[in-house]
Amino acid sequence: MEQRTFELRFDSIGGLGAHAAGQILATAAVLRMGMNGSHFSSYGSEKKGSRIRSFIRLGSAEVPIRTSAPVERPDAIVVFHAALLRDPTTLAGLRRSGTFIYDAPPGPAPAELAALPRAARVIRVDARGIASAERSRPNAVLLGTLCGAFPFLRERDVLDALTEEFASRRPEAVASNTRAFERGRTEHEVMEDVGHAEGDVPAAASEPAWGYLTQPVGGVVPLPGNTAWNDLSASRTGSIPVLDREKCAHCGVCDLVCPDLCFVWGAGPAGGRFERELMGIDYRYCKGCLRCVESCPTGALAKTAETAGLADRLRVPLFPGIVG
Repeated sequence: MEQRTFELRFDSIGGLGAHAAGQILATAAVLRMGMNGSHFSSYGSEKKGSRIRSFIRLGSAEVPIRTSAPVERPDAIVVFHAALLRDPTTLAGLRRSGTFIYDAPPGPAPAELAALPRAARVIRVDARGIASAERSRPNAVLLGTLCGAFPFLRERDVLDALTEEFASRRPEAVASNTRAFERGRTEHEVMEDVGHAEGDVPAAASEPAWGYLTQPVGGVVPLPGNTAWNDLSASRTGSIPVLDREKCAHCGVCDLVCPDLCFVWGAGPAGGRFERELMGIDYRYCKGCLRCVESCPTGALAKTAETAGLADRLRVPLFPGIVG
C-alpha cells in the first residue's frame, strides 16, 4: 500500500450486488480511511444473470491513481457465484501471493482452483447461504469476508458505508446487512493446498489480439450464438426446481411457462397412461426463475436450495450428444 496501489476485481453476475459492493468499498476507503481510490464496473446488458466485473484500486494518500484501465493483475479476486469458476478468465491475472475469495457452501474445493498459484490464499464463504438466512444479499457477506481477510480495510468504516447506502432507501435492510456482514467476516474458511501453479496466473487480454494478419474475414461472426451450447447456470441465485416424478401428471404446464425450454420429455412406457412423460430437467439451460414451480398444479416441482453438485446429479441432458 505504501509503494503501489492495491487492486481488486469482483467477478459476478447481475443481481448479486458486485457493482454496489465496489462502490461501497471505494467510498469507505476514500471518504472514511483517507485513501486514494477508484472504482468502475464493466458489464454488457444490465440484467439479472449477465456477467459483470467490478474493479477497485486503492492506495495510500501518497500514491496517486493515474489509470482507469481494467484491473488485469489483481491482488485479490472475489467471486460472487461458483458457476463462474468454470470460466478460466475468472482466475486470470491473480498475483502469486494474492487472495482468492469465492462463494460456495462447505465441501471439496472445485478442481478448477488447482490453476491458482500455490502461494495464493484461498478463502471460501457460503455467501448466498448466509445472505438467505439473514434476509440480506451476498455482497454484504463478501464485504465482511474481505474486511476479515485484509485488516487495513477497517471493518467499521466499510460497515458504516454499507449502512449509509441503504439507510435512506431501505432502512429495514440495515440490521440484516449488518448481521450478514459480521457473519461473512467471521464465518469464512481458509482453504489449504488448493492451488498448484507456480507464479502469477497469466492475465487475460481485455481485447482480442487481432491485427491485419489475424483478424477474421469481414462480415463474419466468428463466435455465433447457439442455444444448444448456451449455459444459463450462472444466472441462478441459489434455488432450482426439483421434479418429483411420482407426483407429476405430465400435463406440460411447466413447459408452457418455461422461458428457456429446459424440460426433457420422452416416450411413456408401452400401454402406459401417458404417451409422453416428463423425464427431468436439463439444468444447463435453467436460469432459476421458478415459474414452473409457481405454475405446477400437482406440486411435483419444488423450489430447492442449490447445493454444490446437486444440479449435475439431477440433470437429464436435453441434447445427450453434446459434451458439457
